Amino acid sequence: MNILITGSAGFIAGYLVDELLNRGHTIYGIDNFSKYGKVEKSYDRHPNYHFVEGDAKEVSLLKSMIENCDQVIALAAMIGGISLFHEYAYDLLAENERIIASTFDAAIWAFKNHNLKKINVLSSSMVFESTNKYPTEEGEQLRCPPPLSTYGFQKLACEYFVKGAWEQYQLPYTIIRPFNCIGIGEKRAISDKTVLSGNVKLAMSHVVPDLIQKVLKGQNPLHILGDGNQVRHYTYGGDLAEGIRLCVENDNSINEDFNLSTPKSTTVLELAKLIWNKINPNISFSYVSDKPFKYDVQKRVPSVKKARSLLGFEAKTELSDALDEIIPWIDAQIKLGGI
Repeated sequence: MNILITGSAGFIAGYLVDELLNRGHTIYGIDNFSKYGKVEKSYDRHPNYHFVEGDAKEVSLLKSMIENCDQVIALAAMIGGISLFHEYAYDLLAENERIIASTFDAAIWAFKNHNLKKINVLSSSMVFESTNKYPTEEGEQLRCPPPLSTYGFQKLACEYFVKGAWEQYQLPYTIIRPFNCIGIGEKRAISDKTVLSGNVKLAMSHVVPDLIQKVLKGQNPLHILGDGNQVRHYTYGGDLAEGIRLCVENDNSINEDFNLSTPKSTTVLELAKLIWNKINPNISFSYVSDKPFKYDVQKRVPSVKKARSLLGFEAKTELSDALDEIIPWIDAQIKLGGI
């Protein structure tokens, strides 16, 4: 299968492109390196990976890449940690609307005039930002109040692009909602502003790399945002890549939406203790609470039944095992100056 991936040099793509290439697919990737600057990926010289450095907002460029593709995976977006929601509230909304509109313009054109079969859109757990229903099932985004953050609202808008393209043009789709992806590949973004957490500059305000780097840098007591009771589902990037691949390959995904997540809940405090004990096994854990950000959602607990039932997808990587991969990578990045 020929697949166009926008944002193919990004974090989730680092796992996804490998997954798809290993299954024999041909990948056409586009990225403008706006987040991290130019990065090298393990698959850059793979014979079935064809990369163009460019902007996903350029419809003509996307059309030149998509005309021979069977599916497109819309990954490109301005995205970052929770501090980004506050620093770039307007830019997140405006830039991501432009990216998703151009992607759909090209996809609709390719569906009408060439061989495109489906668009796969990466949404977000943030569409459930205002829910009070747990575990949160697919469809709750249409029943709960809309997201309060511009990022969450725009991700919900992406799902309405899907709805509109289907209703007007019958473009088949799959909506994919990853929950708290963790793994290697996240570095300090070019656009990140300095945010201090205690005496340490945050990497991205993504909780896993930030906690790891603070512990590695010897912060004691450890600073965490809020009281630490925030509930998350930390899902390994390799598992998410498998789930996205199943959405691409499995006909049961057509015109459906899926939460892709580990079924296991973890509080931020539990996460902090786990990281601390891996790095400082002989030092007693201690922490202090910093004032949380406004859009620090207190609870995210997805239902994973639909993905299991229709796709046979289960995220199986334990948080502890994922951390064993991530901690050495963060340590190396600190020494290289990448974080």
